[in-house]
Amino acid sequence: MRPGKIVAVKDAPPATGKRARRRDGAGTREALLAAGTELFAEHGYDGVSVAVVADRAGVNKAMISYHFGGKRQLYLTIVDATFAEIVASVERLAAAPRPAPELLREIVAVVGDMATRRHPHFCTMMLREVLAGGARLEPALIEHPARMLAAVQRVVARGVREGDFRPVDPVLTHLSLVGGLVFFFATRRFRERVLARRRPAVKAPDAAAFVEHMQDLLTCGLAAQGPSGARRPGHRRRP
Repeated sequence: MRPGKIVAVKDAPPATGKRARRRDGAGTREALLAAGTELFAEHGYDGVSVAVVADRAGVNKAMISYHFGGKRQLYLTIVDATFAEIVASVERLAAAPRPAPELLREIVAVVGDMATRRHPHFCTMMLREVLAGGARLEPALIEHPARMLAAVQRVVARGVREGDFRPVDPVLTHLSLVGGLVFFFATRRFRERVLARRRPAVKAPDAAAFVEHMQDLLTCGLAAQGPSGARRPGHRRRP
């Protein structure tokens, strides 16, 4: 994007039945990022055209080239920006001087908040990418999940060192955390269909319940044993 230039879309058709059109440069960019994330999650990279993204965002398709340089750069920008936001939060937690079980619970909450409120389609989009071996991701983008893994490793290592966690493999802990959360949020529609076919039908668990379940599962499962052989509490509930 050229510095200081504001783009007003004047030649696009009226946005009847579509999302409200943003006419400032920053708003157009955000609309394209949101539309792109949703569509890449629904149809995969190859199943989405720039025209469809622009239509969903309510802007002229030339705006994709103007703001991002094309579909591929839009895709990479979504991955980079979303991961950077998550990693920054997780690394701040890993550096905090608090008990490891509390930090691990908050890391789960950060990922859960990203998947439910801030970027609700990102888990599905990334699951598609992961199943393709990350073929579209440049080396610099692979650093994001690597940094998140390193942050979780530091938290787990501290927990082991301070006696809150039993000796465990931090990589397996990270895979359990991320794998469980990403799978849950990426497969919502399928899960709802499966549970609805049960007789009697089973109500699908909500996101908050699953996040709390994962918090308890990880912190209690990692908890070290005390002198009596009983497991120490793996989490500390705030009043």
